[in-house]
Amino acid sequence: MNPALTKIGAQMSNLTGVRAIMKDIIETLQAGAGQQFINLSAGNPLILPEVEELWRDCTSQLLNSQEYGEVVCRYGSSQGYAPLIEAIANDFNQRYGLNLTQRNILITPGSQSLYFYAANAFGGYTNSGNLKQIVLPLSPDYTGYGGVCLFPEALIAYKPTLDIDAAAHKFKYRPDFSKLSITENTGCVIFSRPCNPTGNVLTDEEVKKIAAMAAQFDVPVLIDSAYGPPFPALNFTQMTPIFGNNILHCMSLSKAGLPGERIGIAIGDEQLIEVLECFQTNACLHASRYGQAIAARAINSGALAQISLDVIRSFYQNKFTVLESTLDAAMPKDLPWFLHRGEGAIFAWLWLQDLPISDWELYQDLKQVGVIVVPGSTFFPGLQEEWEHKQQCLRISLTGSDEEIVTGMQGLARVVEGVYQREVVGV
Repeated sequence: MNPALTKIGAQMSNLTGVRAIMKDIIETLQAGAGQQFINLSAGNPLILPEVEELWRDCTSQLLNSQEYGEVVCRYGSSQGYAPLIEAIANDFNQRYGLNLTQRNILITPGSQSLYFYAANAFGGYTNSGNLKQIVLPLSPDYTGYGGVCLFPEALIAYKPTLDIDAAAHKFKYRPDFSKLSITENTGCVIFSRPCNPTGNVLTDEEVKKIAAMAAQFDVPVLIDSAYGPPFPALNFTQMTPIFGNNILHCMSLSKAGLPGERIGIAIGDEQLIEVLECFQTNACLHASRYGQAIAARAINSGALAQISLDVIRSFYQNKFTVLESTLDAAMPKDLPWFLHRGEGAIFAWLWLQDLPISDWELYQDLKQVGVIVVPGSTFFPGLQEEWEHKQQCLRISLTGSDEEIVTGMQGLARVVEGVYQREVVGV
């Protein structure tokens, strides 16, 4: 059957960003029978024993409670499971000195759905035909933002400035406030902190400046804190969650061990929450109540915040240290390679300045030696201008074993050195 698709149907039936790359990776793994691959591509968090045990314990508590039937066998509120909303409000009020009520919180089926709601509630065409833009203030950023808007022309991203430490082979992206534009034509602003794919953490001052620029026009700012504190607390540098009247603090429990349950959390102004709740009611009723019920237990007990600090953060921070030290030892010192400063998340981001081939071609070369990473050009949704930097980067997952990361980075170093040498000799 070959049904005719609408314009939106055709758009939404296409894979975007990393999802398109993952199709090639899956086919490579299936076709490479007998070949050993070090797969450092996926953003799927590892199953850590202590984290799995936490969720097993919470599940056991739910199974043995009188509320089990009410949770699993009945529909619930579109806003979310009341005990989870109460747990979040209590935790954040105590932890950050806030004054949240239940009307300031919305539970969604993962944070991706939250960005879909917001992008299309605040971005796109108004009743008068004006286009409201969705602004990504710091590119590169999460590839999934490229697929959430029903009107792709509404998405606009801004090129950053680069803070480079050439001697240490390190760099960091920073917002270019001389170019960033937020106006009456802006519908909403979205950015991740810590950032997928780069591990970048915008400073508190940078976040407050973006929020203040947006507040002038009553523009909501969505801060994607899928890797932020207090859970999963995958920030390797000091950072403070920022709240405000026009800020939607967006969280996910995926990197805290519940990716299969799809639990997203939005915290913000009551009017913003109400708009998104109505969108959710029309789209899917509500998120999984089973996942919400066990999450409420993990938050109320304090176990989720504690295990995030003691287990999840230290595990991935160590992975980054292994990758960083391996690249420092294996990469030629005379080549212009730069590793983004590891400030959080579960990825490393490598920039190869003046790379003689494209990131996609380098990705193919690396597959030939059994190393799979993700071409960086998939992480620049909404960036309209041409920029050679987009084809010079790789995202490397920290979800391999220490041995896999060491072997993979040593293999990457050999391939990269060969690519630059071929350019020098004119091959």
